[in-house]
Amino acid sequence: MTRQRVGGAAARVAVVRSRKSTTSIRAVVESPALTYEPMMKSSTTSVLAIILGGGAGTRLYPLTKTRAKPAVPIGGLYRLIDVPMSNCINSGISKIYVLTQFNSMSLNRHLGRTYNMGSGVRFGGDGFVEVLAAMQTPKNPDQWFGGTADAVRQFSSLLADIKNRTIEDIVILAGDHLYRMDYMKFVNYHREMNADITIGALPNGPEKAKDFGLMKIDENRRVIAFAEKPKTEEALDAMRVDTTVFGLTPEEAEKLPFIASMGIYVFKKDVLLSLLNDKYPTANDFGSDIIPAAAKDMHVVAYP
Repeated sequence: MTRQRVGGAAARVAVVRSRKSTTSIRAVVESPALTYEPMMKSSTTSVLAIILGGGAGTRLYPLTKTRAKPAVPIGGLYRLIDVPMSNCINSGISKIYVLTQFNSMSLNRHLGRTYNMGSGVRFGGDGFVEVLAAMQTPKNPDQWFGGTADAVRQFSSLLADIKNRTIEDIVILAGDHLYRMDYMKFVNYHREMNADITIGALPNGPEKAKDFGLMKIDENRRVIAFAEKPKTEEALDAMRVDTTVFGLTPEEAEKLPFIASMGIYVFKKDVLLSLLNDKYPTANDFGSDIIPAAAKDMHVVAYP
């Protein structure tokens, strides 16, 4: 096997020989245009992850007929939830809450069987994976989770609990995304930028941009405007930016003129608690409500 350069990507070329012919199989592995390396490594014990269990998952029906979207099987024995769980564990983040609500029996069972921490020894003594199911309380007797932000708000007392006194930053993740990522690079970038909120982001083209939350950023990648899934062409065009600040060439930036949110965030813990309980106590969603409002007067940055 040999390794070649093809454009900006690394290409692995495997040569398969038989008695009659020789066949070359080329796989091009795309890598980010801009690679971030932290100036310093932070302790993972001060980071907690919250994985959101997702909604009805109607676009995957009938796979979601009897299970939540994060519980949909992939690769044989695995479920979609195992992707962010694996990213957390391989990033060294071992304090994890999973918030579940819709059709959650299969998901809860899988998490309990797969990530049973016992005494916590498996991941360093104080690690845990706890499933937090939506529940009715005297304060909310008739209401389930109203959205992503509301789900976290309903369990915000746990974040302020003495058990989590050492936590400084909270990573908010989706339980139904498929990707590989080192979350501690994400957290280190957040800390080096001294950001209140950091949003995972990817350059995107106009044909898919309207399906995502879009950001306008300045030359320092600070978010100056945020629009959740723009509905009109005018609203979409208003979110065009110069994506060369993400490491793209001018030619690539012309094809990918939008910065799309991945729907994953890092919050300073005190900022998250203040936003949910004090500044916007009725806001239900991070993408539609919390992030656009916070971008107006807080330090919100995009992570490439």
